Amino acid sequence: MAPPPLAIEGLMAFFLESTFVGLFFFGWDRLSKTQHLTVTWMVALGSNLSALWILVANGWMQNPVASDFNYQTMRMEMVSFADLVLNPVAQVKFVHTVAAGYCTGAMFILGISSYYLLKGRDVAFAKRSYAIAAAFGMAAVLSVIVLGDESGYEMGDVQKTKLAAIEAEWETQPAPASFTLFGIPDQRIQQNHFSIQIPFALGIIATRSTDRQVTGIKDLMAQHQIRIRNGMKAYALLQELRQGNASPELLGQFNQVKQDLGYGLLLKRYTDNVANATEEQIQSATQDSIPRVAPLYFSFRIMVLGGVLMLIIITMSFWSVVRNRIGQKTWLHRAALYGIPIPWVAIEAGWFVAEYGRQPWAIGEILPTAVANSTLTAGGYPVFHGVDLRALYPVPGGGNVFDVQVCAPGTEQSQNRSLSLRAADARSAASTLKQEPLPCLTMKFCA
Repeated sequence: MAPPPLAIEGLMAFFLESTFVGLFFFGWDRLSKTQHLTVTWMVALGSNLSALWILVANGWMQNPVASDFNYQTMRMEMVSFADLVLNPVAQVKFVHTVAAGYCTGAMFILGISSYYLLKGRDVAFAKRSYAIAAAFGMAAVLSVIVLGDESGYEMGDVQKTKLAAIEAEWETQPAPASFTLFGIPDQRIQQNHFSIQIPFALGIIATRSTDRQVTGIKDLMAQHQIRIRNGMKAYALLQELRQGNASPELLGQFNQVKQDLGYGLLLKRYTDNVANATEEQIQSATQDSIPRVAPLYFSFRIMVLGGVLMLIIITMSFWSVVRNRIGQKTWLHRAALYGIPIPWVAIEAGWFVAEYGRQPWAIGEILPTAVANSTLTAGGYPVFHGVDLRALYPVPGGGNVFDVQVCAPGTEQSQNRSLSLRAADARSAASTLKQEPLPCLTMKFCA
């Protein structure tokens, strides 16, 4: 199911980006302003399309809609491409992620513009870029907050376990549930230490009502145990179907419980004989059905804290633009400069919540992560993972360093350096022409 969106991303968005990004970087002195602006928009369009299709695939892994399990091929098969694309989790995740990217760009421009203003360099240019970044950032950060709320609401509908984990909601509270602003979750005894709560807040935010409950982790585990037992039945029926006994009666029984087959596969970690798992193994699988709470709990709050800090910095910056007071508050420009890393931290924390929060599933309630393993050997994995980290993570880091090196000198120095390079190229070309004769263009001129 994930391959169709990823194939479209590769054929459409990736080629669009890879084609125009070279023109973007190397076309400054070779393309007209209109042409280079068009190229820039093509890179931006390709990036957004890439995000769309990648997040459609990821949204399906979080909430596998528009698909049905075929026992004959042992595959999830798509039944509606439109429903796949319009998956509510995918759509909310796309707009939330893209808006977070826009916030990152706005914060970067605010920070660099503030650096210029603090240094008294390229002041007119810095004020213009600061004003644009503040206005754009205001729209982006408000979008992130609104869409983050929408993402949380969708989570409460289709990913109740993730919601309970990021809020460390052990018990099902009477509606509307209180929100734990801060605490220290203890998964061993299933309670929070030193918790500070805001009455009614979680119920209102997560359900947008005052009468709907937010199901606690303990109740979810009880539900999961029932589904694990149903999954054992589904696994036994699947084995019979795979052996050729595809009678209508047997197929009907399987269809009644096949939605719980994934929960039965949680037992694969403890036994190959899933249909006859022991009570101890069922209890262990039930514990596995809940992700580790503490990492999710704190990562979510780091993400929210990053969003609040960005909101404060961008709002104050936008207000200074509206009041025509850019450059008058040194503390604000220092905050914008030192706040450049905030969106990166918030995005990483948010992505951790999204991916770690769906555990123990590679595909939500269909395929457990423990079963979705590759054929890579245990000895080869550390080598591959080490190479992967060393090869991929320096790329965005190098890009950030490059951005700072390009922006730090200022526009005047950058223009002077560009002119110097052009002059050097011209002198080199002239020297070459003096040393080498012109090539013969026709036999007539060579005669």
